[in-house]
Amino acid sequence: MSAGTIFLRQQNFIDVCYIVAFSLFIYGMSGLTGPRTAVRGNLIAATGMAIAIVATLLTPHVWDGSSTPWLIVLGLVLGTAIGLPAARRVHMTAMPQMVALFNGVGGGAVAIIAWVEYRHHFGGDYTLKTEIPSLFAAIVGSISFWGSNIAFGKLQAIIPSRPIKLPGQAIINGALFLIAVASAVILASGTHSQALFILGILVTAALLGNMVVLPIGGADMPVVISLLNAFTGLSAAATGIALNNTALIVGGMIVGASGTILTNLMAKAMNRSVPAIVAGGFGGEVAAPAGGEDTDRGPVKSTTPDDVAIQLSYARQVVIAPGYGMAVAQAQYAVRDLEKALEDKGVRVLFAIHPVAGRMPGHMNVLLAESQVPYDLLKEMDEVNPEFARTDVTLVIGANDVTNPAAKNEPGSPIYGMPILEVDRSKSVIVLKRSMASGFAGIDNPLFYEPETSMLFGDAKSSVSEITAAVEGL
Repeated sequence: MSAGTIFLRQQNFIDVCYIVAFSLFIYGMSGLTGPRTAVRGNLIAATGMAIAIVATLLTPHVWDGSSTPWLIVLGLVLGTAIGLPAARRVHMTAMPQMVALFNGVGGGAVAIIAWVEYRHHFGGDYTLKTEIPSLFAAIVGSISFWGSNIAFGKLQAIIPSRPIKLPGQAIINGALFLIAVASAVILASGTHSQALFILGILVTAALLGNMVVLPIGGADMPVVISLLNAFTGLSAAATGIALNNTALIVGGMIVGASGTILTNLMAKAMNRSVPAIVAGGFGGEVAAPAGGEDTDRGPVKSTTPDDVAIQLSYARQVVIAPGYGMAVAQAQYAVRDLEKALEDKGVRVLFAIHPVAGRMPGHMNVLLAESQVPYDLLKEMDEVNPEFARTDVTLVIGANDVTNPAAKNEPGSPIYGMPILEVDRSKSVIVLKRSMASGFAGIDNPLFYEPETSMLFGDAKSSVSEITAAVEGL
């Protein structure tokens, strides 16, 4: 058998492996459409990624002396040693931050690969069909990396979550974008300059990534994470084109397409356009009076765990609307205990899930699934809103902006038009909060001052546990 035939068969085997890998990517992604199949979907997609890695390592030039195999092994070991413990130890409250970091790492890896490829072909034969997608990947990957770092900093409270703007912000961003594109055009036209690649592409795109995300407030951060995820996918697909790697092309396009769809869905759920978010959003936790009175809206009514327990125990239907406050207090297990205690008394309990409750899509679903809340009790916004008119008591646990009736009733509000959980249609509303502080959008919530609303101040986990004990004692 000739060497050419052996090489051809080896290449065909690698191509088959890539086809199997991206087929598993797609099949695994389909499992993420529901909580019952999400774990299996993740495992299937992870299997596809393992096959893709093995196929890449089987590529002949990896071991022919042009590469350094031990560096590849070192990268795999270091990545596994850092990523696996980090993913296992992270709290659910910090999951959005981890997603932002992992997404940023992907964009950074793409930018570095583009730089390495440019250095490898520097002054030599670098065809446009390889160079153009590589330059695109360098720009978009760098923007994604640095933008994701800013998103992480805002979510982790390392950077203020409020919008941080400079005078002439739009002009600065436009200038940085033009510099990056112009540098790419100059390099693609035949100019050979590593300094231009580093300064005009990587550094300028890094500044642009920072400058784009800094003016965006915390209320829009979930959309930003999804948008940057789409950017990383597109840059990975471009890198796949440059490297002629089928799995990277398909995987990148899947991430880019799904991230784009999710970004649009989330923006719609917040009644915000993606350009308006990128231009500079609103949001950031703002202090407010700790309780008692508000001179503009009137007094608030406080309650106690015992009073809440009585209302819940004699209700026919109770809806629990969780939010980020529940995640911070890690109250999901206490909420599950309360749900079981009410069901034992014949009370029907539902959970109202807003698309952007928490800091990332599906945040509340994952938390409640973690505490073994049955999937069929989790109702999405469109499904649960008609139920509020038939609900005796709605228990709002740390959900602020997604229950704010100003979105329906106050045209001047920054969130006017945003679809919300219509908890104010319930016969009684009980809000669990630490204080009267505003939510991540930084605006007051008129719900707190409605006659049918009572406030139970304190830590959500402790408050729910006290309510559960009182319910069981009745």
